Amino acid sequence: MHEPLTAAEYKAIAADLQIPTNAFVDGAFRPANSGKTFTSINPASGKPLAEVADCDASDVDFAVSKAREAFDDGRWRSLAPGERKVVLLKLAKLLERNRHELAVLESLDSGKPIRECQTVDVPDTIHTIRWHAELIDKLYDNTAPVGTHALAMVVREPIGVVGCILPWNFPLLMLAWKIGPALASGCSVIVKPAQETSLTALRVAELAHEAGVPAGVFNVVTGGGREVGEPIGIHQDVDMVAFTGSTPTGRHFLRYAADSNLKKIVLECGGKNPAVVLDDAEDLDLVAEQVVNGAFWNMGENCSATSRLIVHAKVKDELLKRIGQYMREWKTGDPLDPDNRIGAMVSKTHFDKVKSFLDEAKKENLTVAFGGQTQQGIFIEPTVVEGVTSGSRLFQEEIFGPILSVTTFNTLAEAVMLANDTNYGLAASVYTGSLRNAIKLSREIRAGIVTVNCFGEGDASTPFGGYKESGFGGRDKSIFAHDNYCEVKTIWIDISDRSVDETLR
Repeated sequence: MHEPLTAAEYKAIAADLQIPTNAFVDGAFRPANSGKTFTSINPASGKPLAEVADCDASDVDFAVSKAREAFDDGRWRSLAPGERKVVLLKLAKLLERNRHELAVLESLDSGKPIRECQTVDVPDTIHTIRWHAELIDKLYDNTAPVGTHALAMVVREPIGVVGCILPWNFPLLMLAWKIGPALASGCSVIVKPAQETSLTALRVAELAHEAGVPAGVFNVVTGGGREVGEPIGIHQDVDMVAFTGSTPTGRHFLRYAADSNLKKIVLECGGKNPAVVLDDAEDLDLVAEQVVNGAFWNMGENCSATSRLIVHAKVKDELLKRIGQYMREWKTGDPLDPDNRIGAMVSKTHFDKVKSFLDEAKKENLTVAFGGQTQQGIFIEPTVVEGVTSGSRLFQEEIFGPILSVTTFNTLAEAVMLANDTNYGLAASVYTGSLRNAIKLSREIRAGIVTVNCFGEGDASTPFGGYKESGFGGRDKSIFAHDNYCEVKTIWIDISDRSVDETLR
């Protein structure tokens, strides 16, 4: 069902796309109040895709007022859980029906390889919406054990108007991670997509309205971070912000909350994720395949990407040899060709940032084992750099590109120390044939997700988020994500036959 088409078929779809260009507020597309637009660029070609509404604080105010109106009158939150479920399941069907269009739009807008858009991003987006829809009528409230004189109910209620601030690396999937539980909980949402990748969020909003999500419940306001993201963060009538992006930007939303209405903030931020390979790893071919996938999937533009290979000195050379063999499969080129697995960096600015780490490797006289070259435009080959020490920028800083650093160790304690020696704590992988070592490392590495003998992020049922500077306030995915978008209320009902005087004694 999600097998890739041919390059010619994708190019035909691209030629016939109807690209949405205006913000989507109160059930309709609307230009920015100022009339301004910004140019959405295809990163692979450098050519313009569309002129998109360049909104500002006045557009945010209008969207918030419509979201608040929709929330307060109960047109969505007051529906029976099963009714909201039906609507979201219809949205999933519409996404399925338009999956090829969405995959091409995502690839054109972000530079992502069409193969990943078609086989990973779009199907996972659909699955996420379905998963949270199916959960709607399966979440039970509680009663507290207070005795026979009272009934104490502990109930969940939608938090209200939610700002969803999205990154550019997984525009569709991160949209689903936010709106899935937010809409399931009964909230109204205002989505601010990344300025680099606004188009699929607009199309999904249109499909959601077609599915029956009422006007005002799902809004998309396009524009820059300062012009749209900050006004959402400081708005007095936004009850919660769910953010995925860089740690420095995430910090701003904590300040916005402090300076406004103490809105709830959930941050999913950066990562500098280790793959720790012990000398007792049983299948180095499997390890190599998983490490390559973890490092270069989505061009390394992934907060949970394997950025650091921390490998026992005894097996380093053999593992790198096998990594080099698997890297032959990772061709760089036109994102609309499904044979290519590495597309363009999302922008020239980001290309320059990632390239600076290649320059740093030269400056530090490190060995580039594989790759290390750029291609015409803003393409960077998958690259492996050896001899990286813990003090290097390549070890400490989030690259967000297809560069894997290699560091060796000799003892288990040294491996744990190196794995934890960054400000981040999002994800990690452990490769070992010993159950004892697997459990020990999984416990001692300070990360929100630890996989053993594989690279991954779990599935829709497992929470996603990190320790330290990788996250704050909650988790994406799973049943725990619904907690982000709900308030917990105690309702105490006195059912005793005692008088007021008796209860006061």
